[in-house]
Amino acid sequence: MSIMNAVWPLTMLYRGPLGLIVYFWFGPAETAQHRGSHGADLRHAGPPMWQSAFKGATHCGAGCALGDFAGEWLAFATSFTILGSSLTGRFAISFMFAYVLGIGFQYLSIVPMRELRPREGVIAAIKVDTLSLLAYENGMFSWMAMASRIYPQLRPTNPSYWLMMQIAMQIGFATTYPVNWWLISRGTKEKMQLAKQVKAIFRCESP
Repeated sequence: MSIMNAVWPLTMLYRGPLGLIVYFWFGPAETAQHRGSHGADLRHAGPPMWQSAFKGATHCGAGCALGDFAGEWLAFATSFTILGSSLTGRFAISFMFAYVLGIGFQYLSIVPMRELRPREGVIAAIKVDTLSLLAYENGMFSWMAMASRIYPQLRPTNPSYWLMMQIAMQIGFATTYPVNWWLISRGTKEKMQLAKQVKAIFRCESP
């Protein structure tokens, strides 16, 4: 699943060393499991459910984090507001960017696995990612709204703002994790597999 080549580096950007630790924790175990499957269908020979849900949440979080980062700066640079509120304006643009990128990330994973045509892929990606993304953004925005209320001077130009954003993204991950568990368990969302190219980069293997 080549989209994971982008997901894991993005995850490490906002989760820091923890993202790298989780990658190395999941990667070797998954590789060993796949080598021992002897050609079995990988959709049924995957990792434990808690790991699948974690990677699903990571996949969702990467698109959201990238969209939120871009949206925050755009809203700030344009002084965009809604009903006079800059915070609401930043939330609106961040959500729009996160939603578009989230659908794009899901499209790039679901289309190759299900062999869908472009239109079918977009529809499927929207169905799969919308609930997951809403859960993530709800957790993240709730924290940022509280932080902005307590510290009204917070701006994207302040390092403390991005510290609050990192915390918000961890909370977003926590709120989308059970949703991803539910989506994967009912077969709505695919299990995310570590891309072989990423393994090769970190483990010095040839793809």
